[in-house]
Amino acid sequence: MPPRPHDYGGRPGMGPVVPSDHELGDWEMLTEAVGGALGKRKVRDTDEQRRTREEMDESQYLSMSYYERRVLGNELTLVEKGILTAKEIDRKLAELEQRWGAP
Repeated sequence: MPPRPHDYGGRPGMGPVVPSDHELGDWEMLTEAVGGALGKRKVRDTDEQRRTREEMDESQYLSMSYYERRVLGNELTLVEKGILTAKEIDRKLAELEQRWGAP
């Protein structure tokens, strides 16, 4: 099986994995908090979190940052488990963007 996008880092011809330090934005810290809460409440586990990234198609995966992929994974989990609907999430996002501006 050829490697999937999440397996590319450090492979020959793909270049090295280059970790970069940066100050986390508010939305990135919130992403960590939501992910932690989902785990603590046993809404999802590490395998489910990883699965959401592994199932992304290559163009989607490569076009997103680490935290964008985490946000999408959290959203997919909440929708799959019937906790929120995609419409509810979109409505709240529109409300927040109107109040605070787009990220």
